[in-house]
Parts: sequence; C-alpha cells; structure tokens
Amino acid sequence: MTLEYLLTALVVVLLPGPGVLYTLAIGLSRGWRASVLAAFGCTLGIVPSVAASIAGLAALLHTSALAFQIVKYLGVAYLLYMAWGLLRQGGALDVSGDVARRSGVKVVIGGILLNILNPKLSLFFLAFLPQFVPAGATDATAQMLSLAGVFMLLTFIVFVGYGAFAAAARRHVISKPAVMRWMRRGFAGAFAALGVRLATAEA
Repeated sequence: MTLEYLLTALVVVLLPGPGVLYTLAIGLSRGWRASVLAAFGCTLGIVPSVAASIAGLAALLHTSALAFQIVKYLGVAYLLYMAWGLLRQGGALDVSGDVARRSGVKVVIGGILLNILNPKLSLFFLAFLPQFVPAGATDATAQMLSLAGVFMLLTFIVFVGYGAFAAAARRHVISKPAVMRWMRRGFAGAFAALGVRLATAEA
C-alpha cells in the first residue's frame, strides 16, 4: 500500500457521482442514520465491480459491445428512475420534512443498485487496481483485494461525511419550501445528467 494509491483513491472517492448524490439526498430527506445506510449500500455496491475486475468479467464488458450496452442502459434507466423519484411528490428520494420513513433495507438496496448498474465502475477497477500491483507479483489477487478493501473503506468514510453534512443542513432546508423545491429539482437534474452521460459512454 503506497501513499500514491491512498491519495489517488481519495481523490476518486471525493469526486461527485451517483453515490454521492444519493447519500446527500437521503441525508437531507431522512437524516444522518439513513445517510449512513445509503453510504453502506453504495460501498457494498462496489463489491461486484471488484469481483468482476479480478475475475476478468470487466474485460468482457470492455470487449463485448452487447454486454456493455445492456448493463449501461439498465444503469441509465435506474438513474432516470432516481430523477423521477425526486421530482414526484412523496417519491422515494423526495427531499422533504414529512416524507414517509423508508425502510433501511430499501435505502441500502438503492445504493447497491446504483453501483452495480454502472459498467464504467467495473472498467475503472480493471484499469485502476493493477497499476498499483507490482509486475510479476505472486499474490496479485490478494494485493488487489487489499487495495479494493482500502478503496471501499475510504468510500464509506467519505460518504458518511457527505451524509453528515447533508443531515446537518436538513433542518435549514426542510423549513423553507422554496429551497426544498429547488433542491429536488437540482438533484433530479443531476441524476438525469449522469444518466445522459452514461448513455453516451463507450466501453
């Protein structure tokens, strides 16, 4: 484990993406505890991508246009569903003070699906992790698992921080209907934009 890897992984985790938006939206609408569950779900959603990169399945996504397109458009559909859920009154990600309490299991599953349905994540690990494994290493798989574990730990810690920030701002947001309305639109627009970006992505 090198300092270079830790800094690179931290920068990648800090960059806003679907998981960050999801954790922020959950923190704003349901508070800190729910945002921790969202962060946990997003972190768990990394496991399949890591497994795919180690098993070589990510390479299949890279070489098979059909496989990549199938996973990609499933991801696009889910991101657009998230955007619709934000705009819909009382939707799953409605940022409001009186929204019905959503079960913790559903919050976790939502975070998992966001990352599972993102084929670019598997390709990222396929290209990212091997760079930090010495050439000819006899325990390359173990080292990649270790690197992935650190990446997941950083993801959880950073996302919990994002969630805590959102939860702290919650009281100020839910007391102002106009702010809530624009927050919903902003999050919805961000999810839709991510969906469009994923739709135009190439393997």
